[in-house]
Amino acid sequence: HSRATKMYQDLKRMFWWPRMKSEVKEFVYVCLVCQKSKVEHQKPSGKLQPLDVPMYKWNSISMDFVVGLPRIAKNLEFIWVIVDKLTKSTHFIPINIRYPLERLTILYIGEIVRFQRVPSSIIYDRDPRFAFKF
Repeated sequence: HSRATKMYQDLKRMFWWPRMKSEVKEFVYVCLVCQKSKVEHQKPSGKLQPLDVPMYKWNSISMDFVVGLPRIAKNLEFIWVIVDKLTKSTHFIPINIRYPLERLTILYIGEIVRFQRVPSSIIYDRDPRFAFKF
């Protein structure tokens, strides 16, 4: 059992006791978490599905937030990154994380739609602010 072997190898660097190897093996065997996470107990994952290549630029976009940046003027400590999936053209919009959805919508229309177009698909990181409301 590879998990028991790995756990034993890790433990023996710092600890030792009589019957250590067999006890580690027994522990892994009865551990519910270990048994549930074994590959043979998991549903096989499907093959990766490639995203369709858009026909037109700014027809499909992805968006995400860059966080953990130092604050700049007006407490704009996040960057909203919006990328065209065809050309990889990117817009970087500084924002405050407390901006409500309405403010983000106005920024989006003013910074993206005004210069590009309304996309037919948006791929995002499941940020709760965008959950089927945007």
